[in-house]
Formats: sequence, structure tokens, C-alpha cells
Amino acid sequence: MVLPSGTAVLGSVAALTAVIIWRVQESRGPVSVKKIVIPPAGMATGFSMFLVPAFRIPLAWGVVAFLIGAVGLAYPLLRTTKLVREGDTVMMQRSKAFFAMIVALAAVRLLARGYLDAMISGPQTGGLLFVLAFGMILRWRVWMLKGYQRLMAAPRTNAYATGGGPQ
Repeated sequence: MVLPSGTAVLGSVAALTAVIIWRVQESRGPVSVKKIVIPPAGMATGFSMFLVPAFRIPLAWGVVAFLIGAVGLAYPLLRTTKLVREGDTVMMQRSKAFFAMIVALAAVRLLARGYLDAMISGPQTGGLLFVLAFGMILRWRVWMLKGYQRLMAAPRTNAYATGGGPQ
């Protein structure tokens, strides 16, 4: 295993800080279909990195990375996201566990990078971790979209919540 460089650690800390700030900002306003769909749609443009040969990975690796993200790593996101209907809007309630989970995922990413960098190139490691993250985000956002639609279709009450994991 190759220990991550200081630059990699600083970059990971900066990315972690950005994700936490984004999450706090996101949870302050009402949830909408647009706010649920745009992040994974925007992130999907990252697949263009695979047009560059240095980033290419075997298809089987990509499928495994996507499944690890969608099945394993998305689960904590599903457990720590709670949508609550308040009148005609749906709000996302913050969970303290979410922040701990984000820090843990950042640590896993940094350690995986150190491990993978010893076996494959840096760009391939980046591509593999991107596919893993995309699987995680896509499953989380599809789950959020279904929960949002379920809440908006339900009769109006004072509060009706969905969350705490897959239904």
C-alpha cells in the first residue's frame, strides 16, 4: 500500500469540506425534483473522462465499482436521509450521522486510493472511484426521488415523513 501524499490528503479534506457545506446548504431549502435530479445528471458528464485512454478501466472493474457504490456505500446515505412533508413542500432533515458517514467515506476513499495506486495508474484510480461514487449517488437520488413523489402524492397532513432507509 502506498500512503497518500500530502497533496492527496489536502485535496480530500477540501473535497470533504465542500460536500459538508453543500449538504448543509441543500438541507435548508425545500426539496424539488430538479434539486434531486440535477446532481447525478451533472455528475454523469464525468464519464467523458473515459474518452481519454489513461482513464480507461476494464468494464468488469467498472461494473464492480458501480455495484459497490450502489449496494454498499449508498446504504448509509439512505439511512441518514429523511424527507418530511411540510404543507406543500418537502424538506430534507439533517442527520448528525450523515456527517460521520461522509467523513468515514472520505477516509475509505483515501485509503482505497493509496491501495489502488500501488496496482493501477492514478487516472485509472480516479476513474474507478468516480464510478463507485456515481453508483452511490445515483441510488441515493433515485431513492430520494421515489420518496419525494410518494410524499407529494400522499394526502396533505401536518407532517408525513419518509426516511431511515429503503422501504
